[in-house]
Amino acid sequence: MPSDSSKTGYLSVEELQDSPGVPTAARRQNGPVAVIECLEDIPCNPCESSCNVGAIVVGADITNLPHLDGEKCVACQTCVYICPGQAIFMIDESLPRDRASVMMPYEYRPLPEKDDVVTALDRAGKELGDAKVLAVRQTKKMDQTATVTIEIPQDWSMQARAIRLKP
Repeated sequence: MPSDSSKTGYLSVEELQDSPGVPTAARRQNGPVAVIECLEDIPCNPCESSCNVGAIVVGADITNLPHLDGEKCVACQTCVYICPGQAIFMIDESLPRDRASVMMPYEYRPLPEKDDVVTALDRAGKELGDAKVLAVRQTKKMDQTATVTIEIPQDWSMQARAIRLKP
């Protein structure tokens, strides 16, 4: 039976549930951690190569799916902008008042600014609602991929994967 993503073009939350790159809910509630949404057996390992603490392992066969050791992840953020498939996010479900933050790669222009209110979108591009921009980061080392961190309700943390600027 074909996967949801082979029909829709995007991953479902159910497909990600048992992914080796997704940390447990308990780990996500314990502070920022990478979430690797890569379920393709393609030759790729920049995430493993860039992880200085060994939290991401692809292995000798670079077509293996990346495995994340959430306990080793120190949320350095390098994997978020280094992933050529833009499939890595930094999730923090430890914010007060049932809030969470999601850091995502962002290659559109113009960049949002800190404190902007943007529209959070799910993997299908459907609107979730308003989100506040907590941070925008782009350095020369990051090439053309910036990262944008948004604050959202905690129950959106595993859904919000893009933003749309408000006019």
